[in-house]
Amino acid sequence: MNQWLERQATVRDRRGLVRRPLPRAADEQFIDLASNDYLGLAADPRVAAAAAAAALEWGAGATSSRLVSGTTRLHLDLEQELAMLAGMETALVFSSGYLANIGVITALGGPGTLIVVDEHCHASMIDGFRLSRSRTESFTHNSVEDAGRLLADREEPRALIAVESLYSVLGDEAPLAGMLALAEEHDAVLLIDEAHSLGVTGSGTFQGRGSVAGTALAGHPNVIVTATLSKALGSQGGAVLGSALLREHLVNRARSFIFDTGLAPASAAAALAAVRIIRDEPWRAGSVRSNAAALAAGLAPALASRGAAVEQTVGAVQSIAMPSAASALAAAEAARTAGVRIGCFRPPSVPDGISRLRLTARATLTPNELDDCCAVLCGILEELP
Repeated sequence: MNQWLERQATVRDRRGLVRRPLPRAADEQFIDLASNDYLGLAADPRVAAAAAAAALEWGAGATSSRLVSGTTRLHLDLEQELAMLAGMETALVFSSGYLANIGVITALGGPGTLIVVDEHCHASMIDGFRLSRSRTESFTHNSVEDAGRLLADREEPRALIAVESLYSVLGDEAPLAGMLALAEEHDAVLLIDEAHSLGVTGSGTFQGRGSVAGTALAGHPNVIVTATLSKALGSQGGAVLGSALLREHLVNRARSFIFDTGLAPASAAAALAAVRIIRDEPWRAGSVRSNAAALAAGLAPALASRGAAVEQTVGAVQSIAMPSAASALAAAEAARTAGVRIGCFRPPSVPDGISRLRLTARATLTPNELDDCCAVLCGILEELP
């Protein structure tokens, strides 16, 4: 085993795929374009105060699974208000978004369920498919036609379509209306991962409430939503949102809910505070999107000189394709040296195998910070071979 581990380490090093956690200081001075704290709520005094108060009242942990003694009033309040925010009937909170996806997919899967999945879906969904023992077929990214072809050939009595409303690497949108039409036509369930859209997308009175709220998808009997509490909500945890019948099924069948220690009360309280801020301060979602557009505009000249462009999206994520894993890593390290933290995505984290720089806008970025980021990144991009 040790010899195999050594060979694996050598291969990673040769391919430029070594990953190491980079600790950050609480008072670091970096401009953050790497985290998923889209609304800047992780350090919001109201969110932090809610977490601190809950830790003092309930203790540091949930103490057991949700079905033993790990459920508090905070968990139930969070589920109710999260469901209302997203326009769904009910919600069930898990201790991470990863476990929420695994829980709902395995609870609905099995030999009698066909799963058709977008080829760009997140690893948490992929692991759920593998554990579910369902026949799983992937369709061409964002192709309603290809998904429909797979559903038309099904033999299983049940079917599930899995997509993300906003994809985490490219930041592009799923054709949700088309996927819902497929779900209705084939009596399938449409599972929508809102990890990167909850708190960011939505329009009018639904601004910041995600891509489902305020549309025909919200509360639809064929629609299930999963979400994470650790991105726009600035906390920790995940949730599955859908019908009361679905929630009851998950409480009894989702192994990552039944056998896992419940979400810490402090995290539940922080997420609850964030849900209320998103509801009361919809301007934050607009600021995320305008800051993302400003980043794209500021980087456009440097990329145009290379015959490329920022893959601008409706959400926070901006993606820049790089020539290689090594060049992506070098660019991210150069930006960090200059005081700007950016994401570096290399295989196998990228669905198309193309290494990328990923920039995530935040609502709290100032005009001066945006200008500084663009100046630093333009300089780095212009020096690429």
